Amino acid sequence: MIARYDSLHRHPVVFRALTGVSLAEFDTLIADVLPQYAATERLHHTRPARQRAIGAGHPLRLDSRDQVLLTVVWLRKYLTHELLGWLFAVSDSTVTRCLARLLPVLAAAGVDTMRLPPPAHCPRLQRDTLLAELPELLVIVDSFVQRVQRPTERAAADSWYAGKKKQHTMKSQLVVDEDSGAIVEVGPSVKGPTADLTLLKQSGVLDRLPPGVGIGGDLAYMGVQALHPAGLGATPRKKPRGKERPAADRAFNKALAQRRIVVEHTMGRVRRWECLTQTDREHRAHHRERVQAVSGWVNRQLRGRERVAAAV
Repeated sequence: MIARYDSLHRHPVVFRALTGVSLAEFDTLIADVLPQYAATERLHHTRPARQRAIGAGHPLRLDSRDQVLLTVVWLRKYLTHELLGWLFAVSDSTVTRCLARLLPVLAAAGVDTMRLPPPAHCPRLQRDTLLAELPELLVIVDSFVQRVQRPTERAAADSWYAGKKKQHTMKSQLVVDEDSGAIVEVGPSVKGPTADLTLLKQSGVLDRLPPGVGIGGDLAYMGVQALHPAGLGATPRKKPRGKERPAADRAFNKALAQRRIVVEHTMGRVRRWECLTQTDREHRAHHRERVQAVSGWVNRQLRGRERVAAAV
């Protein structure tokens, strides 16, 4: 059986196993993405430097919906182009062209789902009196790494080698809304040895936070409070050198961890997509677009669960 929508939609369990999303979620994405894809293709075909007439050239064997499906399967399972072409009964070069066309569109759709929490959001009651010094509104930042193929040149290879992971890696940053777990921003993809705090500075997210919204992170973000424009930052308290950790610090760290755990759950959802888990085979190209596309899927699924919970 060819892995195309007309065949797979009759088998919802298989469809979800192959794509990581339900048929309803995929159909919703199709309704949002296809108009944007059509507009992008129209601009591509009417560009001034184009020599062929519109409609000239051999047409793709996949319609627009199957091209989106192929891209989603690639993001979820990260199959080689040859294997993916075999599943969809097309050539590996057709797969390459589909991914080049659809990945930017899915990345843009993912960015459209990201919104920082508004400053006028109704404040909630403090969860713990130990956190009274923290802002009511908080976004949580963290990063993850993906292994990359070793560059052939020694100097380039050394620049991608992360001593902590003992391998060549690439790092991506996620900023998550504490309340919903939704991803509100994806940082640039950088070399693995880049420090988390350095990546946070480079991303510029601190300057884009609405008034009254703070940011929290793990020990890798020590000093973020000084970088925040209003000083609204939070990280765990370190143990004093040569002394016992005070009981108040232990209680504070535990309470902060209960607020920070949401980013770990969201990152776990993102890392289920094999394109961000397996060793990168794309020579580190378009990595941020992959993270944005996957983040969009995660946000859509989280918001779908919120609607279901509200209806119950």
